[in-house]
Amino acid sequence: AFVKGAPKEVLELCTHMKHNGSTVLFTKEDFQKVMDVNDQYARNGLRVLAVAARSLDGSAALPTSLSEYTPELVERDLTFLGLVAMVDPPRPDVASAVKECHNAGIRIIMMTGDYGLTAESIARRIGIIQGDHPRIVTGMGLQKMKPEELKEALKGEVIFARVAPEQKLQVVDALQEMGEIVAVTGDGVNDSPALKKADIGVAMGITGTDVAKEAADMILTDDNFASIVHAIEEGRAVYSNIRKFVTYIFTSNVPEAMPSAFYLLSRGAIPLPLTIMQVLSIDLGTDMVPAMGLGVEAPEAGVMDVPPRSRKESLVNKNLILRAFVWYGLLESAACMAGYFFLNWLHGWPGAPLASAGTAYRAATTMTFAATVFAQIGMVFNCRTERTSVFRRGLFSNRMILFGVAVELAIVALWCYLPFEGVHALFNTAPLGWREWLFLIVIPPVMLLVEELRKLFLRRHERKKKHEDKTKGELAG
Repeated sequence: AFVKGAPKEVLELCTHMKHNGSTVLFTKEDFQKVMDVNDQYARNGLRVLAVAARSLDGSAALPTSLSEYTPELVERDLTFLGLVAMVDPPRPDVASAVKECHNAGIRIIMMTGDYGLTAESIARRIGIIQGDHPRIVTGMGLQKMKPEELKEALKGEVIFARVAPEQKLQVVDALQEMGEIVAVTGDGVNDSPALKKADIGVAMGITGTDVAKEAADMILTDDNFASIVHAIEEGRAVYSNIRKFVTYIFTSNVPEAMPSAFYLLSRGAIPLPLTIMQVLSIDLGTDMVPAMGLGVEAPEAGVMDVPPRSRKESLVNKNLILRAFVWYGLLESAACMAGYFFLNWLHGWPGAPLASAGTAYRAATTMTFAATVFAQIGMVFNCRTERTSVFRRGLFSNRMILFGVAVELAIVALWCYLPFEGVHALFNTAPLGWREWLFLIVIPPVMLLVEELRKLFLRRHERKKKHEDKTKGELAG
């Protein structure tokens, strides 16, 4: 009978060994020599098996029927034959995926059935372990650990080796008690409890059992760790796009409300610069398609270079509100009111009173409406990125946004130049002259320039802070 398995466990069952064709006693010194060779292989990332044998001929104590044999009966008094070292390299893209995770503030903990030194070598090769003295916890050691001891071990670099699949649940519980969001990968039936308990259970699609797939939240169709990282990137991009969409929609509320504020604060001395129908045209017409374009924006460069957001963080947080209502909103309000007063200036203001009716008033409200739309054109490009320059992304790389801009311009042109008095009466609009269009064309570039300066300042501030944090870390080390 032949036996193969983990070297330490197999060697403990051996009483003899083969040496130069002869069978000799297997001593403690021999045991240590073999383990030293095993450790040497393991440090090089090789998976090692020990092979042993036992002759069952001529023993009266053994059963006569094959079905009566048990592991306990056969696996004793073995003769050690040798070690088999195998190369099972990680996939080429795993190391880069691990690096992306580290940059994104995602921690990876290896739990494997491999020998500890083998696990450490592989973990170093792919970048999971970077320190000089990681802690290696075996399945037996994990079984004896108290919850407080396990949590303490999880605070540093740790590898779990020679652990059973069901022991993953113990680690998941400890991490969740520490406030972490935990994703677990698994493929076997025994992985199911951990997959179910984790915040995100990921089952292998090729090698995974049906039980594991049912317990998981997500199935990895190609069994490739790098695909998980791509999924995280896509998830972050979707979340970021929702924030961009909301920011863009919120922004136009300020220039829509500002004309009413001018009207009320002036007690009617400034006629209402933007009518209700024009506001509806912006909200239900010009804003819709560009906002949809932001929803399909590709992931921004650096989306995997920021730490995960807090689970307590709201989608509409303080930064988004300040950016939409204060920064962008006031910029657009300035643009739309500047358009209103510019047209009145062309008609003789401030020497003449502000028009409150007739063609001049319609032209003034049309100018306010058009200025708001043109400001939103500049703003949709600003919203495409949060930190990166939109020029690095490419102004014309999102076709949906370009189509949305065309729709915006078409609506403004229709409301201005449709040869139907009913349309002009409904929307309080009038045709605009070439000077008004020159003014409008300037608005988007100005909006872009101001926002690009803000993003440049933000990037420089973040680089400076990152450099300072790195310097502090090196000094502390």
